[in-house]
Amino acid sequence: MINIYYRNLRDKKIQKLEKYRVGSWIHVEEPTEEDLQTLTDSYGLDIGLLHDAIDQYEVPRMEEEDGVVYIFSRFPLNSNNQITTSPILFVVANENIITITKDKFPLLEGFMKQHVFYTTQKTKLFLQLFALINASFNTYLHTISRETRSSSYQLEKINNKDIALFVGYERVLNDFHLALVRTNAVLNNLLSHNYIRLYEEDRDLIEDIFLNNDQLIQLSKENLRSIVNIRDAYSTIMTNNTNRVIRFFTSITVILTIPTIIASIFGMNVVLPYQGSPGAFIGIMVGIALISLGFVVMFLMNDWL
Repeated sequence: MINIYYRNLRDKKIQKLEKYRVGSWIHVEEPTEEDLQTLTDSYGLDIGLLHDAIDQYEVPRMEEEDGVVYIFSRFPLNSNNQITTSPILFVVANENIITITKDKFPLLEGFMKQHVFYTTQKTKLFLQLFALINASFNTYLHTISRETRSSSYQLEKINNKDIALFVGYERVLNDFHLALVRTNAVLNNLLSHNYIRLYEEDRDLIEDIFLNNDQLIQLSKENLRSIVNIRDAYSTIMTNNTNRVIRFFTSITVILTIPTIIASIFGMNVVLPYQGSPGAFIGIMVGIALISLGFVVMFLMNDWL
């Protein structure tokens, strides 16, 4: 779906246009092949790069073709309770800015309502959207960090469901980490090359986003380390518990083996000592009890039971 928005410095609110106007922001969500062809024909864009924008596995990077700058990035997305990242393409041309997303852009509605922006200031608008995506990464990462920290204090209560959740978080964090690292490379290129005309205020904003990205990269690394540590600790606890259970049942087996052997011997159909004695049964039972008790004491002293 192709939407065209326009707002200049004199307008009080954003306008949604039916036809293109110089200085517009063209935002495209879930584009069809026909939409991509329309963009190519109307604005002279590279159809191959537009197809890259809807590639789920596209990584952040930057290209320049015929004076048009194509900036690929990724934004966090919660789809069917699964956190992932989705590609977004910023096309910064001489007369407009175009954004293309493979999926619906969940930050768009909030951006429209809460931010003051002007489509005629295309570079500033691009950086505002970039900063918005950055803030969304920050929200997701801090949420994961809180849940990871809360679980780290209750290691003995962690179950298989929690471990499955951590494995999911690990996948998300790796996805975030890759996107943030590649995004920083893009920001660095924007600062060091003249792909886009930047004013001093724009450079300051890019530097702020760059520094914030660095912090998010470190946070994602810390969360990954925490999850790995929790998994290792959980594995150690489970191994130790398993060993204790095996050791307990092995000890019980050894303790019960002696009475079983004695009972088996005196149960044979042969002549046995004291078989005619009226106190033989009591004596055998006392002997079994003493031997078993001796094994229990020995196992307890050696911490085997």
